[in-house]
Amino acid sequence: MSFILNSNEKLEHIGKGVYVIVSDEHTFNTDTFLLANFVNSHKNDSIVELGTGCGAIPFILSVKNKFSHITAVEIQESAYKMFLRSIKYNNLENVITAIHSDMNDLNGKIELDKHDIVICNPPYKSIGSGILNSTAYKTIARHEQKCKIEDITNIAFKLLKFGGKLYMCNRMERLCDVIAAMRESRVEPKKLQFVQQRNGKAPKLFLIEGKKGGKQGLVALPTFFIEDDNMCYSKEMKKIYDVYGDYKK
Repeated sequence: MSFILNSNEKLEHIGKGVYVIVSDEHTFNTDTFLLANFVNSHKNDSIVELGTGCGAIPFILSVKNKFSHITAVEIQESAYKMFLRSIKYNNLENVITAIHSDMNDLNGKIELDKHDIVICNPPYKSIGSGILNSTAYKTIARHEQKCKIEDITNIAFKLLKFGGKLYMCNRMERLCDVIAAMRESRVEPKKLQFVQQRNGKAPKLFLIEGKKGGKQGLVALPTFFIEDDNMCYSKEMKKIYDVYGDYKK
């Protein structure tokens, strides 16, 4: 199909003929694939992603064909418009819906108490921590200016059906904040996995699954290593990327 990209945009192929429009302001990285891989979804699941950015996670999950419908919310208009164009480019209008909204203002836009899964790759830095980025796009994506962890867990509780699951990733320094917020929102932490760059490095990231209405009992999964001792992709990382064809090759 005929398709025109803006000067700062490109098409990123993620496998099986699926492409995502990315730009300097709105893109995705290894963390995105790790979170998408951590999500345990099934073909009939209804999924909501909060803060989708350019929409990479819905398209990654579409390659795996493990949901019936996904609604993805994005507050930044420029990212939302790119996401809409990617949906149309991939002919996925019937299974992916984009919503341009603040995630704190979803009343009447998404049904409550209905969804099997909520996913969020949130801003990692709390307000007042770290140096703000030079562009508003990156500041919103990386700092808690538009949403806090507590907002995400509260919204997830409202969206999920009983027994539904919330999947998040974040930096290690936010682990206590995330667990506390999940419990306060009655989304019980159930699975936790640390992510290390390689053996000998401290974990830099964690992945967590919470269950609405779940009983207490947190399971720690084996640590995920991005690289092996030779500083090449680990077998686990290669296995993830192999699903997506020539991405990163």
